Amino acid sequence: MTDSDSRRRTSTEGLRFGASAQLTADLQAVLIDLIELHLQAKQAHWNLVGTNFRDLHRQLDEVVDLARNGADTIAERMRAIQATPDGRSDTVVSTTTLPAFPPGEQATSAIVDLVTGRIAAATTTARAVLDTVGPEDPPSTDLLHTVINDLEKQAWMLSAESATGR
Repeated sequence: MTDSDSRRRTSTEGLRFGASAQLTADLQAVLIDLIELHLQAKQAHWNLVGTNFRDLHRQLDEVVDLARNGADTIAERMRAIQATPDGRSDTVVSTTTLPAFPPGEQATSAIVDLVTGRIAAATTTARAVLDTVGPEDPPSTDLLHTVINDLEKQAWMLSAESATGR
């Protein structure tokens, strides 16, 4: 590496935005719940039984994809703002706000309630950090708005599976 390469890298590093400890913690909390939602929705997908199995089985894969893609987006944003995401399994288990998922086969009606509740928990985490993320990093807030919108849409679509008309 030449002196000019070293100077160029050093001079541009100061131009990058660096996340505060609070912003890092807020985005980490969202990341953890999205990772856990991805894992729990896949667990539900594998162990679903009962009426409307096929449609719900496919819909759960949409939840899995949404959570996985949301987690990736948040983790990549963290790296872009010089924060280090931690998606290790022991970190997820010890810090998620989602309740543990029950083992074994689950009836479709139970799955709707279980997964909708987990989506609600992940959404609550994302909403809870908006006020502190917003002033420091509007681009991260935009990403959180997208995550919240997508989660709430999936919760609505999933909960419609067991809703009864008026």
